[in-house]
Amino acid sequence: MSECCLIPAEKLRWNCDPELLNFETTEELPDFNDAIGQKRALRSIEFGLGVDGSGFNLYISGETGTGRNSTIASILNKRAKNEPKPHDWVYVNNFKDSDSAFSLDLPAGMGSELSSDMKELVEAFRTDIPKALESNEYENRRAELLENYQSASNELFQELEKDAEKLGFSLQRTVSGLVIVPQKAGRNYSQEEYDALNAKKRIKLEKQGKELTDKLNDVLRKVREQEKSTKEALSQADRDLGMSCLGHRLDPLREKYNGLDKVLGYLDAVQEDILNNLDDFKPQSTQPQIPGIKVPRQEPSFERYQVNLLVDNKLTEGAPVIFESNPTYNNLFGRIEHVMQYGGVAVTDFTMIRSGALHRANGGYLVIDAREVLTNPFVWDSLKRCIRNHEIRIEDVLEQYRFMTMVSLKPEPVQMRAKIILIGTPWIYYLLFHLDPDYRKFFKVKAEFDSRVSRTAEIMHDYALFVASHCREEGLLPFHKSGVAALLEHTARMADDQTKLSSQFMEIADLIREISYWAKQKGCSVINGDDVRVAVEESQYRVNRIEERMQELYDDGIIMIDTTDSVVGQINGLSVISLGDHTFGRPTRITAAVYAGQDGMVNIEREVKLSGPIHDKGVMILTGYLGGTFALERPLSLSASICFEQSYDGIEGDSASSTELYALLSALSGVAIKQGIAVTGSVNQRGMVQPIGGVNQKVEGFFAVCRAQGLNGEQGVMIPKANERHLMLHQDVIDAVNAGLFHIWSVSTIAQGIEILTNKSAGERSAQGDFPEGSIYQLVDARLQEMANRMKEQKDKPKSRKHITGKKRQKSDLMEASKWE
Repeated sequence: MSECCLIPAEKLRWNCDPELLNFETTEELPDFNDAIGQKRALRSIEFGLGVDGSGFNLYISGETGTGRNSTIASILNKRAKNEPKPHDWVYVNNFKDSDSAFSLDLPAGMGSELSSDMKELVEAFRTDIPKALESNEYENRRAELLENYQSASNELFQELEKDAEKLGFSLQRTVSGLVIVPQKAGRNYSQEEYDALNAKKRIKLEKQGKELTDKLNDVLRKVREQEKSTKEALSQADRDLGMSCLGHRLDPLREKYNGLDKVLGYLDAVQEDILNNLDDFKPQSTQPQIPGIKVPRQEPSFERYQVNLLVDNKLTEGAPVIFESNPTYNNLFGRIEHVMQYGGVAVTDFTMIRSGALHRANGGYLVIDAREVLTNPFVWDSLKRCIRNHEIRIEDVLEQYRFMTMVSLKPEPVQMRAKIILIGTPWIYYLLFHLDPDYRKFFKVKAEFDSRVSRTAEIMHDYALFVASHCREEGLLPFHKSGVAALLEHTARMADDQTKLSSQFMEIADLIREISYWAKQKGCSVINGDDVRVAVEESQYRVNRIEERMQELYDDGIIMIDTTDSVVGQINGLSVISLGDHTFGRPTRITAAVYAGQDGMVNIEREVKLSGPIHDKGVMILTGYLGGTFALERPLSLSASICFEQSYDGIEGDSASSTELYALLSALSGVAIKQGIAVTGSVNQRGMVQPIGGVNQKVEGFFAVCRAQGLNGEQGVMIPKANERHLMLHQDVIDAVNAGLFHIWSVSTIAQGIEILTNKSAGERSAQGDFPEGSIYQLVDARLQEMANRMKEQKDKPKSRKHITGKKRQKSDLMEASKWE
């Protein structure tokens, strides 16, 4: 049985034949920028970018280093070149509401033109309007209006004064205004003279005074009406003057931006505001300065006529592709800046609105990291709101957390037409999918990058093209085809599969740099297979200090592992230790002890809380296997304990369950297990050995211990049959196998494994229900029968003495205590 389960050396590793590569060096190969072996992801990306509709944004899922960023960047850059340019976006002043601002979209390049046109327009007005205001024509018209107003007012007052003189009254100006006062001999009545008048005379004066006062009020009303009409006439004169300056400059702009209704509306608003504020264009008088204090000069501001160019796509080729590496709220959605003025007051206006990545990606594509989006405050919720409402709104997100509300600028939102692409790990994808109900509405397309790809001739050629492009871009040494073959073998080792290649291109690119470095140190001009193996060994040496220290513990006998002789109930199991940057295997002694009882299987690691749930499940499966194999006609009566010796850390996983079962069968049968064979593999209740992970590290870990203690030709590792394709062992292990000093067995069942470990037949139950005499299973069955008989005898054995009941025993104890007292 052991011979038929041996794995030949040629199956312990996939060796890439350099002759399969149709080139001598990578210098002969062209550049390559496509994704390698990611058909599923590429089809998903093509669909996500091509489909229109709400929520069809993409999530690029995959492990770091699988080419997610480079692939999506290459695809987007090619696609965007053939797409139309998006519009420019500008912010302009809202002349009716200073706390707001209007957003305008214009065809690409016209945003900057509008900004320049408005600057030229304001500069022209600042020159033309003052000149027009100082012209003789304007002054004459203004003087004429004022003169007409003055003459009409004087005429009204003169008529009133004549009427007052005829009646003996005078029109006089006092602090409270114009009044009608009675006179005597050209002077005002004194109080005594007025009081001395008879009643008839006084009543007459009062009646005449009231009539004159009414006429005075009529005159004042007419004067106010004339004043109002004069002001309107002056204002109309100013407007006519302004229109004479504005018309010939604004009309060309209206023609230029014809069809852009919001821009035309803005130009009308600019015209109205200028006509209403012509005084701002007049020369300003100099304000007096206070000695020792520099007071800023107050001049009219013309910034309200500026155009804030938010997004300028004038030089953009096709649709924009924006990669935002730091997606904070302000970087994504924009911000409103403030300026400190004299007196410590922070002010802002529409010219201080700054764009975010979403504004720049509008009409194109925005690529952001999912983890960064989730870790930055307010970003995720704001992004979902943006997608839901199809608009980009610049807000002060801290406003809701302040104790008092502050007046701030609230710009009009910008309409959003961008495809959002999140890049993240599968863990973040499923986290969002299950915990955020909005996620599946807004990111409907998933493009998943695999960490390994199938090894085909086409894929191998693509890897060679990747190596050639990388070496050419970074000025590295070219690879000989033997070097590429060795690199492909290493990527298969990274994938732990002879039929797969790793797609962790970030690690592969780093390894290519290291290989080039070590080759240059040797003075090579071309990289061959030996250079690749040297670089791999060097990279392992930098991180394997802990592995070497543990190997010293095995060498010194501190961690006890036997690699010779045979022992009952003892076996060498294999485990994997992962330290983040380095993973290695190590053997562990596993022992089993059985004794009569009904406690069942006792997992010592579980009792001291050092085992995980998966390991506990594996131990419980052993009970199912023993019961299904040996307890068909009688109950399983045994107590057994299983222990990982010298293990002081937590244990997880079921890869040692078959190993524990072998130790248990050895302890029950009394047949010793070869200590030169280490075992790995999980088992099910039917006794079938199941595949495990880390098979290469486990084999190499035990080989290192055997080599240190001395290879004798009887040592080796037994693995599950399904793990044969995962073997990519180091060359020193394969050399030892070729020399007959080390062996690798693969088994499918527990029966096959126990035969290799003990050199005894496992045995198969006959039609009568018996196992062959002397077989492992017959010995186990006999031992279990023996323990069951002993348990039955123990139960049937008569009691030697009469037990005292609880109450009698209590009474007896009390009597005994009182006697002693």
